Amino acid sequence: MHTPEVSESFRTRFTPLHSHLHCFIPEAIAPYDGSAICQHVQNHCESNTPLVLMGFSAGAVGARYAAQALHHQGWAIAALWLWDGWGVPRLGEPFPTVRLSHDTFTHWSSALLGEGDDSFWADPAVPHLDLWRNPEQIRGWRSLGSGLQERISLLEFAADVLS
Repeated sequence: MHTPEVSESFRTRFTPLHSHLHCFIPEAIAPYDGSAICQHVQNHCESNTPLVLMGFSAGAVGARYAAQALHHQGWAIAALWLWDGWGVPRLGEPFPTVRLSHDTFTHWSSALLGEGDDSFWADPAVPHLDLWRNPEQIRGWRSLGSGLQERISLLEFAADVLS
């Protein structure tokens, strides 16, 4: 839970990276309320465009629920992004899942509940909220699988995954 300004800051940084990041959930909807998120998407987003759902912290719970529900209703889910979604399991989703973490421990321990198809973790570690608030200032590692990793900025990672 954070101020609306933090999410607005995120939007201004990420919307230019991908043309389909245009349907945002209003602040009045609790980020963990997957049912309300699903309803909002059904009422306000284009059903013919594959969706990229992004949830930060508690919002990862709501985004995961909404992605699953919308997928089962026939919506195309391009990807689910779990931003510091510590404790949110990955349970064989039929769409790509991306995990982003503010530190190495969160990355490692979240992977115990299912690794993402792609993942990034900040190194050096940053405060939890900075992952969402200041992505342009964050550097870290991208997992390339088989224990390989690449040093990259968070915005470079996001631009690459969204392309």
